[in-house]
Amino acid sequence: MKWLKSLYVQVLVGIVLGVLLGMVKPDLGASLEPLGQAFVSAVKMLIAPIIFCTVVHGIAGMGDLNKLGSVGWKALLYFEVVTTLALVIGLVVAKVIEPGSGMHVNVAQLSVSDADSAKLAGYQAAAAKQSVVDHLLHIIPKTFVGAFAEGEILQVLFLAILAGIALAKMGERAEMITELLHLVSQMFFGIVGIVTKAAPIAAFGAMAFTIGKYGVGALGKLLLLLACVYLTCLLFVFVVLGLIARWNGFSLWKMLKHIKEELLLTLGTSSSEAALPQLMTKMEKTGCSKGVVGIVLPAGYSFNLDGTSIYLTMAALFVAQATDTHLTLWQELGILAVLLLTSKGAAAVTGGGFITLAATLASTGTIPVAGLALILGIDRFMSEARAITNLIGNSLAMLVVAKWEGEFDAKAEDAVKVLRG
Repeated sequence: MKWLKSLYVQVLVGIVLGVLLGMVKPDLGASLEPLGQAFVSAVKMLIAPIIFCTVVHGIAGMGDLNKLGSVGWKALLYFEVVTTLALVIGLVVAKVIEPGSGMHVNVAQLSVSDADSAKLAGYQAAAAKQSVVDHLLHIIPKTFVGAFAEGEILQVLFLAILAGIALAKMGERAEMITELLHLVSQMFFGIVGIVTKAAPIAAFGAMAFTIGKYGVGALGKLLLLLACVYLTCLLFVFVVLGLIARWNGFSLWKMLKHIKEELLLTLGTSSSEAALPQLMTKMEKTGCSKGVVGIVLPAGYSFNLDGTSIYLTMAALFVAQATDTHLTLWQELGILAVLLLTSKGAAAVTGGGFITLAATLASTGTIPVAGLALILGIDRFMSEARAITNLIGNSLAMLVVAKWEGEFDAKAEDAVKVLRG
């Protein structure tokens, strides 16, 4: 049966079997977390060298360095406008539906397990160290190899841009180096192809762990918040991103079908980074130039987090509503203003979304940070919605910025798969 050889089908089967095992044998399912972790770690170890080689080769091949600046400011403008819309939509939906209203939680009497208490303390400690200056300084690695060792996307992107500019200025003397980098990147993409064969097993393990450890019954009263996050993400994708796609001559539905393997991989592993190498290759085949792909996609993974933005505003207001913390309109706008800055670094570290949320609540001085314990148990269930929305948002951003810059080839082999009919 040929359909069984499709990665899309295999990952889907892995997800379904993982959910079933988690429900039937929760203890066994909870023990399978290493399967998902191992796969995501294997992909992450390849992201840094792939981004470096791709970006350096792309910039060196541009010739005109003015184009680099043009791509950069257009991408950042797009990221800022769209993520601001996501933050506002999350805030409005949380205000209208009020998912935390009526819970009347007394934070002082909140029962928290030792494990969750330790997690919350860790997030609060990390949040205390977060600031705009810290985020900016973090972009510069301590050493050249340190960026690769830590796997920080922004640090690697920073080094790659510098190296690409240097090679572009060298002209013909750099041709041998740029060709070598191209060959090295092809080698790493080959490794990605080998690692990706384990994706169905990873999806199986990750879903079995989520259902086995937390269980559907763990959702309880928090189901309304969970439903709000998922429905808001759907609303954002099909209305906001749908309109953006239409205005720029793309079909959102066609694009979703085109990246279905990456979407399922993200769903199974709860990590959009797991699909980044494949997505970069797919965007190039779709008609986006190599240089623009190398700059926009990696930057988008730090600055264009639509799903995370929705989650942050909804979670902040949920904690306020659940703990009967009254917020004035100005205080809500203040939260929005803080998130406009802090949300841009939400993907820089593990648990970044929660750390950003903790930092934001602490900055308000009114919403109790301890109230985050309310959503620790279902955070894993919301991570799929965040990751998938982030992936869709960055895929569309890639196409739009490439078209704005005149770096989208409508005659490319796979371009028809995303263009409106």
